[in-house]
Amino acid sequence: MAKYIYQYENWTTFTWQETDVNLLLGEVRHLQGKLLGQMKTVGFNTQEEASLRALTLDVVSTSEIEGEKLDYAQVRSSIARKLGINIAGLVPSNRNVEGVVEMMLDATRQFQQPLTNKRLFAWHAALFPTGYSGMVKIETGRYRSEEMQIVSGAMGKEKIHYVALPAKEVKAAMNKFLVWFNNSQPIDPVIKSAIAHFWFIIIHPFDDGNGRIARALSDLLLAKSEATSERYYSISSQILAERKQYYAVLQSMQHSSGDISEWINWFLHCLKNALLSSEKSLQNIWRKATFWQIHETTALNDRQRYMLNKLLDGLEGKLKSSNWAKMTKCSSDTALRDIKDLIEKGILQQENEGGRNTNYELRDF
Repeated sequence: MAKYIYQYENWTTFTWQETDVNLLLGEVRHLQGKLLGQMKTVGFNTQEEASLRALTLDVVSTSEIEGEKLDYAQVRSSIARKLGINIAGLVPSNRNVEGVVEMMLDATRQFQQPLTNKRLFAWHAALFPTGYSGMVKIETGRYRSEEMQIVSGAMGKEKIHYVALPAKEVKAAMNKFLVWFNNSQPIDPVIKSAIAHFWFIIIHPFDDGNGRIARALSDLLLAKSEATSERYYSISSQILAERKQYYAVLQSMQHSSGDISEWINWFLHCLKNALLSSEKSLQNIWRKATFWQIHETTALNDRQRYMLNKLLDGLEGKLKSSNWAKMTKCSSDTALRDIKDLIEKGILQQENEGGRNTNYELRDF
């Protein structure tokens, strides 16, 4: 069987092909700057909404990569409560949700704090509040003391995907990793984020939760690369979308003799896709913010504000006076008056289709 990367001497002296990597890094850095620049042009509430969305996606996605589905509303509510964001429809969240949220917020909000054994142990304990992973009792809040294999398949027909670093070497390997992580190197923090992710996965220091913690470490270093704790994109949601390639590249690179170009290139491509995807989904948030900036002083009643927000969020189906009346719990006459008022103010217009039922839509702004 091919040697694992950690079986080579000086295996942590990683190398990569700089020409390809630097080209991709330039694109990623440009997109990061562009996204942060665009977010600075919108109001605080819009920034808050975009950040809450990205953090929620990150927490839900990092768990789903490992096959654990968290409730989106619970995650969103937990993050909002912890950050003091006032949102409607808060719901209670369970301990599993709280643990992942606490880890992710600590990683991104406290990115300037050093990474220590104690901090990693706290993250791990938060991920497994009962001391169990499913039905299996695991060592929590400390590094593993047993050997570790990543296997799949039915009992008796298991396929071994990876044999991790021997347990007796974990503590020394993690001490070396932490010294590197906390000290500055002449490499870009985005590249460092890719290396940290890979290095941590190779050590596999915990009984479980290594993937989630590796992705939190990436998020911490990405926050450091942008010098802000505000998150407007989610690399974990992009990794989830590209999960097959993620595992395939990690499996390929675990047998590398030190050149991890393939991994760094894949990581940067994934990050680039995450930034492009976020830019696209934030178009709606920016559009909504622009609309309300234009109509900051326009006299509107509560029903009109409510329905305009529904339209800006992408109301399903056609807007008619009948569903306006139903959604705002008012009479048909009142609904029609509200709509006509918005037409006069140049906000709504009749659709061109005609016919017996009149449909309305937002005018281009």
